[in-house]
Amino acid sequence: MRGLDPRIQLDREVMDCRVKPDNDNREIGRMARRFAFALFIILTGTLPAAAQDWPTRAVKIVVPFGPGSTPDVVARLIADHLQKKLGQPFLIENKPGAGGNIGTDAVAKAAPDGSTIGISIGGPLAINTLLFSKLPYDPKKDIAPITQLVTQPSALTVNSNIKVNSVAELVALLKREPGKYNFGSIGNGSLSHLAMEAIALKSGTQMVHVPYPSSPAAMTAIIRGDVQMGCLPAISVTPHAEAGKVKILAVSTAKRSPYLPTIPTLKEAGIDVEADAWMGMIAPAHTPDAVVAKIQREVVEAIGTAAIRDKLAAQLMEPIGNTPAEFRARIDGEIARWAPVIKAANIKKVN
Repeated sequence: MRGLDPRIQLDREVMDCRVKPDNDNREIGRMARRFAFALFIILTGTLPAAAQDWPTRAVKIVVPFGPGSTPDVVARLIADHLQKKLGQPFLIENKPGAGGNIGTDAVAKAAPDGSTIGISIGGPLAINTLLFSKLPYDPKKDIAPITQLVTQPSALTVNSNIKVNSVAELVALLKREPGKYNFGSIGNGSLSHLAMEAIALKSGTQMVHVPYPSSPAAMTAIIRGDVQMGCLPAISVTPHAEAGKVKILAVSTAKRSPYLPTIPTLKEAGIDVEADAWMGMIAPAHTPDAVVAKIQREVVEAIGTAAIRDKLAAQLMEPIGNTPAEFRARIDGEIARWAPVIKAANIKKVN
């Protein structure tokens, strides 16, 4: 309950521990961390990392993917800007694994004092709640959204030998020969998988899913004709489209990308599907509201600078910089958007 007086929060949680003992180790650990934090506040009478002083020491930015990944690149751009402006070290800690769940969990379990923040994406914050039987954290209870950082379009792409030049022509082809054509994705349950399942659901067509371990692998499969199409990150597609090896029929964003202004959206093409890749800044739950607000202001300023905007544009990423409440609404909207698609496609949960 971010925003309550810490003493009240402490009293309520101590009471909860007395009358409702919980055998779940994760919950006990979370209670212990909150208790220690609240006790610190009572003994010192102050909130650590008060908003006007944040950061008072080194800040760790957890990235749930490896060095060189897109979230890592964005994190380092922001860290460099904040370190120069605010005069404290901003240290990147890469914690890849489990589709981003491990790094996101590390943020959820950190002390809520502003010294640990993180970058995460739609998978660990939304989609994975639908795909995993159990997560080590609850995005609603254990994560404080700070701001959505960027959005990046995916591109509905077909092999250049496929005799279609629009979404309407592709849908007509798929309806004439249901189940004949394959699409590639970046793995089961990935955004690229869900986007194509949503297109099939909305257009009343049937396709066969073939997962690959990465965007380059899926892109190579489309070029070679191993699969005929896919909805992949536009940054992976555009060089091959310019070389004439594939054709881009639409982008998956709600509006046209400023970096691909001549390409229509799926909605414009008659298929009500949005499937943009996005990432955001997060903090542990119970980080004081004032500290979250200070971090949000600094980060939004960072991604609005010309230097960072230019580097983001090179990756076809558009800066967003919304409020914590707007970011929370975006996360909730993703869950609502993909739940019926996952059910209709009968995508199995990971145990």
